[in-house]
Amino acid sequence: MSGRDVFEYALLRVVPRVERGECFNAGVVVYCRAKALVCARTHLDEAKLRALDPAADVTGVRAALHAVEGLCQGGDHAGQAARDDAGRRFRWLIAPRSTVVQPGPVHTGLTADPEGEAERLLDLLVR
Repeated sequence: MSGRDVFEYALLRVVPRVERGECFNAGVVVYCRAKALVCARTHLDEAKLRALDPAADVTGVRAALHAVEGLCQGGDHAGQAARDDAGRRFRWLIAPRSTVVQPGPVHTGLTADPEGEAERLLDLLVR
């Protein structure tokens, strides 16, 4: 299987009311050590969000998802964590949280195109 690298990924889940434990997938974070790549793709289904919590802060949830994407892209605008190497950023992003946007468990696979894998997983598991 030459040309394929190991990658890891975790889904980003929206948990509008933590006390109820209801959630839905709204993104994916992909990490490939061999390519020194961490990337995220997100898609917020506002209808699902409002079905679980009619008073949900849609703007806040969208901002939290975009913050994950920004951290993956790096740069000074995303803070200190964005300047860390890809592996540290991924580990920080997948750390357990008790917030509205939470990472799920980490899964692994093989791919020749980690960024393409992020799009494929977003289509398969989120949209």
